Amino acid sequence: MARYLLRRFAFLLVSLALACVVLFVLLRMLPGDPANALTAVGATDEQIAAARHSIGSDKPLPEQFAHWIGQLAQGDLGTSFVSSLPVGPEITARLQVTIPLTLAAFALAILIAVPAGFLAAYRRGTWYGALLSGVSQLGIAIPVFWLGMILIAVFALNTGWLPAGGFPPDGWSQPGEAIRSLTLPVLTIALVMSASLIRYVRSATLDVLGSDYLRTARALGSSFAGAMWRHGLRNAAVPVISVLGIELASTLLGAVVVESVFALPGLGSMLATGIEQHDYPVIQGVLFVSTLAVLLIGFAADLVQRIIDPRLRGGLLGGIR
Repeated sequence: MARYLLRRFAFLLVSLALACVVLFVLLRMLPGDPANALTAVGATDEQIAAARHSIGSDKPLPEQFAHWIGQLAQGDLGTSFVSSLPVGPEITARLQVTIPLTLAAFALAILIAVPAGFLAAYRRGTWYGALLSGVSQLGIAIPVFWLGMILIAVFALNTGWLPAGGFPPDGWSQPGEAIRSLTLPVLTIALVMSASLIRYVRSATLDVLGSDYLRTARALGSSFAGAMWRHGLRNAAVPVISVLGIELASTLLGAVVVESVFALPGLGSMLATGIEQHDYPVIQGVLFVSTLAVLLIGFAADLVQRIIDPRLRGGLLGGIR
């Protein structure tokens, strides 16, 4: 187990290092000069050169990259070109919106998708089984921003039950208002995510329902519920866990769209502002934290799979497969 964890951790570090290189190079290839955000319209060449010098963008790229990596090694995500504030504390503050939004939507999507996907598979020959499958297909085709605007129109503009957007200035010191502000964004993400998850849960359940070991367990006297609990649940969970990891990571990365629709001060809006202002430290900091989170989610999903499925435990001693 220790050997597997060490190898998997080493693989995570290598992946993170490669991601840093790609992120740094691609960011410098984007059109635009970050010094323009620091100077007024019609600035002279001398003023632009002074702005570049003040933020270090006039240095050779290898030197800029080495400086950034050195800061990361010390736990420093840099300082914003525009606000001159440390990026790390700002990201921490924004995560207080993005993480609850992501986790709440993820949990709600699971609560919707698991029973709906199982019912769609178990009752696939009935009208409501087909209806669940059709609704999931329709949900996949709905853009998340369009669904968000529909929910705003229904529950905020027409009824006034929930706020159309924004977040309390005092954050979670007003938990009731914070929860109300996140209700529609959470519902938007959860509905779109659950539509995709229903398909995977249905497919995994169909594989279990048609398996020989389940029929054997039933032939030996086990009830359907008992056979599914003892034999089917674990086998159905293994492929679904991989999908759950991907969905959780994509939800975190895709929060920029939902946060923009609902005007939430989360990580996504911070990234959008950084891109608009060509604020390299902000962009690098947000994408670095997002990449690290995605890698950790993948690592956790892989580990849970190996714990659940004994057939994968050989990888704990034999390395990554």
